[in-house]
Amino acid sequence: MKLKIFLLVLLISSTAFTQNSSNDGDWSAQEVSLSNTPEADFMIRIGDIDNLNYGWPEDFNPFSGMSSQVHDWPYNINPQDISGTDRVMIPTGFIKHPEKSTCLGDGYSSGDGSVYKVVPLVMNLSSIKNANIQSAALLMFVDDFQSPSICSKFRVWFNGKRFSAVERILDGIDQSGPVGKMIFAKLPADLLPLLKKDKLVISIDDSTTFNGDGYAIDFVKLLINPKPYLYTGGLNLIVLNSADGLPISGAKIVVPDFIQTKTNSNGEAILKNLPAGLVAADFSAEGFITKTQGFDVITNQVSEQYQVYLDPIGSYTVQMEGETLTEGESLILNNIQFKVGSAELLNEGKAELDKVVQLMRQYPQIEIELSGHTSSEGEAEMNRKLSLRRVESCRKYLSENGISEDRISTVGYGPDRPIAPNDNEANRSKNRRVELKITRIQ
Repeated sequence: MKLKIFLLVLLISSTAFTQNSSNDGDWSAQEVSLSNTPEADFMIRIGDIDNLNYGWPEDFNPFSGMSSQVHDWPYNINPQDISGTDRVMIPTGFIKHPEKSTCLGDGYSSGDGSVYKVVPLVMNLSSIKNANIQSAALLMFVDDFQSPSICSKFRVWFNGKRFSAVERILDGIDQSGPVGKMIFAKLPADLLPLLKKDKLVISIDDSTTFNGDGYAIDFVKLLINPKPYLYTGGLNLIVLNSADGLPISGAKIVVPDFIQTKTNSNGEAILKNLPAGLVAADFSAEGFITKTQGFDVITNQVSEQYQVYLDPIGSYTVQMEGETLTEGESLILNNIQFKVGSAELLNEGKAELDKVVQLMRQYPQIEIELSGHTSSEGEAEMNRKLSLRRVESCRKYLSENGISEDRISTVGYGPDRPIAPNDNEANRSKNRRVELKITRIQ
């Protein structure tokens, strides 16, 4: 009886937008490939467009940027749905160590972890094998991501390479309800060669925070050489000082790959032609802590004014090794030790990095840069490469101890930034160092 009622509701609610479309083909199909659509030279879609089998309200357009209606938890896995779609998925970290969770979980994560574990999304790329790929964009209708509330930190991989633009968007989603929403991200140039492979494997998981932020994916679209996007809207923003509520003039606003602008003398800015759905924007100003915030963009609308508050740098500091640091300041990690001519950490170096692990657990809002430095002995380019390998070893160690890699950037300067003359061994040893810099406080 329940199935009959569900099918009736689906038929009634799906008349307006689930027919064949020149952009998406048959919405009920699990895999679709089209060429020369109004949106792109090529389009590949996996997953049917049906709101996790719950159907759409009459006249609802999932591409409009609006959230879907609140629905039940999609625990019923239909074997006819393409793998990874229309089902609950529970992050690996929570499944393995729920006792380490630091935030309350959601309803999705109350399911059986052996059944609702993360399943990659696999897209067949044979239809674009001979395509001249100059650019690409990814669209996903995502459901019940709640990073701001549940303290999750998702990573996204394309055939094993990180797709940070999607990660930043997921960081800003708070889809309690549960509800679904479209997200849109352009592929960076370094990911485009992956589209020449036979298939594209998209993995989304949180294996580091141990928090129970279950989620679902309705469908995924890949646009090859996309044309101007059909569904766009705007944002009306004002940037304010959190200390006194006054507007910040000249604050920089960046929506990566789409727009970069600054606020006017009243702290205001209007951003136009943004893709409908959830958009993440970066805000920065001299003397203030950088901030990323997510916004809803609705097709053919400019939002009511959003208020964005930036914290003065002096209002947030980090304590380590008896030093007080804030955004942009550095500290030398004196005891990071490696084998001679190698990037292999010695035990003394691991002990020093354990302090960094504790720092980043104590201050989950911070992101850091690890920079590697050498003395001037030997060929400069080889030293730069060695210094980079060494800080990459440091990042790997921190990751293995539960710190998300996307909070850590690395750079190898080699001999380019000495802090002492390279005239004797004592001074050369000072130049062989690893520095930690607070790059961002969120």
